[in-house]
Amino acid sequence: MASKKYRVAVVGVAHMHVNELMRRFAEDPRCEMVAIADTVPEVAEKNVTSASSRANTIQTALNDIGVKKQYSDWRELLDKERPDIVINNSENSRHGEIVEACAAHGAHVMVEKPMAASQFDALRMVRAARSANTKLAVNWPSTWSGAMRAMKRLVDEGAIGRLWQVTTRYGSLGPLSYGSTHPGVKAPTAMFTDDEKAATWWHRANNGGGALLDYACYGANLSRWYFGSAPEAAFGMKMNANSHYGSADDNATITVRFPNGMAILTATWSTVDHLMPTGPILYGTTGTMRTQGAGNQAHVLLVQGKGQEPKVVPGDAFPEGRATLAQEFIHHIETGEPLHPTMDADFNLDAMSILDAGIRSHHSGKLEPCNTMLWEVGK
Repeated sequence: MASKKYRVAVVGVAHMHVNELMRRFAEDPRCEMVAIADTVPEVAEKNVTSASSRANTIQTALNDIGVKKQYSDWRELLDKERPDIVINNSENSRHGEIVEACAAHGAHVMVEKPMAASQFDALRMVRAARSANTKLAVNWPSTWSGAMRAMKRLVDEGAIGRLWQVTTRYGSLGPLSYGSTHPGVKAPTAMFTDDEKAATWWHRANNGGGALLDYACYGANLSRWYFGSAPEAAFGMKMNANSHYGSADDNATITVRFPNGMAILTATWSTVDHLMPTGPILYGTTGTMRTQGAGNQAHVLLVQGKGQEPKVVPGDAFPEGRATLAQEFIHHIETGEPLHPTMDADFNLDAMSILDAGIRSHHSGKLEPCNTMLWEVGK
């Protein structure tokens, strides 16, 4: 029997990763890209020509990817187009309200990482999808690394003994730094002045901007996956070292307590060169491993025993018919089989609890609990 044709719409293009999500759905023959609408930014962008700008992303969607129609109001889009699937790459602070609206319209949603700007909003999203019986997934570029999947398999096989620490140090000179590249964006980022950066959501704290949510989120998601258990508490610190034109942090570190170990998650928008492996690095009682390389060339370096030479372990292959984010989501919608764990909404509540605790810890100066649905009862 022929597969259903899915009407796919895009709501929010603040995060330039939307280019990759649109391309993956557009290339799937089961999908029809029906419409796109952006949210209204708190401050209008001043740089509208860079490949990473919202304006350029809209034009790429219409003229290159083949999205059929643009709306100025995303709520009108939902009312008139009645999409089956919505790609949501809005500002982090808007994820909650958009997923609630999509669920009310019966639309499944794939949201780009991180899940939300707070645990409270993440819970809004899960509750809305459950109530409407719609599907909710969180996309992570790291999910599509065969090397990172191989590391999880090796951990579960006991290749490094008992895992006791996960370390990540992710970042760059910032998402809008000159020459930076992003998935699905064909051209490097053009020069942004400080004034132009200040007008973007990335550097506005109340929009969910900042390095902690942008880069520490990867470590939160991966450490939860590798440890295989929910986090307990976190201590966080963030600062604005070199981006004083904006209110958001540009550097952050979160230390996370798990039942059987710890994670150290560093995020930076101020690093010229890391001069060290960025991770994830997994430390076990009998060995250590990390990823090396990028894209299809990425693999695992595995050391088993003190003084042993590293072994090269190739990345794992993706399951047949589930090799892209679009294939994975549609497979989940059609079969009801679980998403890859890192994309699952309930799993991402645990990852989001790390970020939320890290932010609260920065303000309180204390170790903060990683709250679950049992304890997060409102603001």
